[in-house]
Amino acid sequence: MASVENRKLVAARLSQSDFQALPLEKKREYLKTVPAREKMDLIIADPNAKRVAATLEPQEFFWMVKEVGEADALELLQAASAEQCVFILDMETWDGWTFSEEQVHHWLEKFMEGGEPRVHELLQQLDFELLQLFLSREIEVGGGVGDQSNDQERLSEYDHTFDGVFMINFKNQKHSQLVGDFLSMLIKLDNPLYTALMEGAKGDVDLELEEQCQRFRTGRLQDLGFPPLDEALSVYARVNPDQFQLEGGKELSPAGEGGQLVPVGADEGTFFSRALALAATPTLFQELNYLVNSALVAEGKAFQEPEAMLEVLHRVSGYLNIALERLAPGDEQKAAGILASEQLKRLFQLGYSLVLQLKFRAQELETADYATGKLLGGLKAKRPRFYRGLDPDGVDGYREFRDLSDLERTADMLNQLKP
Repeated sequence: MASVENRKLVAARLSQSDFQALPLEKKREYLKTVPAREKMDLIIADPNAKRVAATLEPQEFFWMVKEVGEADALELLQAASAEQCVFILDMETWDGWTFSEEQVHHWLEKFMEGGEPRVHELLQQLDFELLQLFLSREIEVGGGVGDQSNDQERLSEYDHTFDGVFMINFKNQKHSQLVGDFLSMLIKLDNPLYTALMEGAKGDVDLELEEQCQRFRTGRLQDLGFPPLDEALSVYARVNPDQFQLEGGKELSPAGEGGQLVPVGADEGTFFSRALALAATPTLFQELNYLVNSALVAEGKAFQEPEAMLEVLHRVSGYLNIALERLAPGDEQKAAGILASEQLKRLFQLGYSLVLQLKFRAQELETADYATGKLLGGLKAKRPRFYRGLDPDGVDGYREFRDLSDLERTADMLNQLKP
């Protein structure tokens, strides 16, 4: 929540020159109050752009890039700190447990536009194992210190050498130019690192490297308030709604602390939003933030698109709203007490399980009717969606479930169908 002074700054809507006159800490506070594009414009126009950008948490910087759009954020990316760049790679280059060298190539190309100084900063922050994993997917290495083969024979078998010692074949020709440019910088900026990576790339330890890189990534993200994948997936565990009992007495786990990725709260005007306003404490918002981060980690690719990230945010808000409407119908004070005493993860699981009941019913049904088919299609999705044709505006599309009335309208439609 913005301070009184921050709210005055927002009302004043500072010009670039007024913003640049602020102390660094005030700049950081003001940036939290403005939309992403305005935030970006203020940063890149500032004479100390890199210092200003570095005041943002890695998650906040990443979300700004995603909101603005990568194509429009190229200049902003050049102001990113090495830590912010590593966070982007952590978010973008993994889908669950699977590493994507395509995504490393995509982002490395953007970072290398900052030239050797930017690459040098990155080399000091990137895990050796991540660099080795990426290069092992991109190049085949021969030669090396102590190789007694004839130079002419060695060169004839490989695409290139940067030092006459290590011979390189590019596995993916469409990446060869960028990988070659990166290696050219690497050998100049850190020759011992280049030598170690070339020797490492000669080995066949790809699977072990991938697992090791994932562990390092998980540790970094945990420090920022993101759970490991297996823990994140547990938010989608089913419970029996008819046997659900409030447990109370919750305590915020230290794992629930950390920065946020997306603006966390409740969809406006919902029962949950009113209860949250009554129960609001920093501890509760930390827990809500951790729940959102858990759902995002569980979805994997949701990190790569702002629309998908916002869908997850709406899903969390919707499932919590559904749970509270069931447990404390119409009683905002009781709902606020539940938020204060009950694990939000359990409430999310209750809301999710109520929606799953509709999915199980839908799986037994078929129809030739277009609208009803769309309804069933949304319910049968991996994460069930509400068919907007049931809304007053009758839009032919989907959204997240928001409240018990969504469940009731959907159930009424299912009741009209025969198995």
